[in-house]
Amino acid sequence: MAKTLGVFVGKRKTAVARLTVRPGSGRILINNQPLEYFGNEIARAKIMVPLYFDEKFWKSHDFDVKVEGGGIMAIADAVSFAIARALASRNEKALSGIKEYNRNLLAGDPRQAEPKKPNRRSARRFKQKSYR
Repeated sequence: MAKTLGVFVGKRKTAVARLTVRPGSGRILINNQPLEYFGNEIARAKIMVPLYFDEKFWKSHDFDVKVEGGGIMAIADAVSFAIARALASRNEKALSGIKEYNRNLLAGDPRQAEPKKPNRRSARRFKQKSYR
């Protein structure tokens, strides 16, 4: 079994991605399935964005991601965050490139869905009244 280079975490909304990086041939597995079978083309492109900042590292390592929670795009964002953090920890040039492209890939996105309130239809919407 190959030695791991670290475990990195990415979070977005309720999605949590745990990335394990190992020396290999550039495979990306999300919940033990290849990236080609994940989501739609936009989600796959979002996951691939940070990999282009250090293609040499990408082609010589395998990325194994375990993801829990969230929808397709939240999962894609969480995986993208985890990959960006892995690249930034290994290469100073990739770190500066990622910061210049989009700082949120390293800092994350703290926004969450607002919880629904009691006696309402959603977080903000009240029931209509006809006597006002």
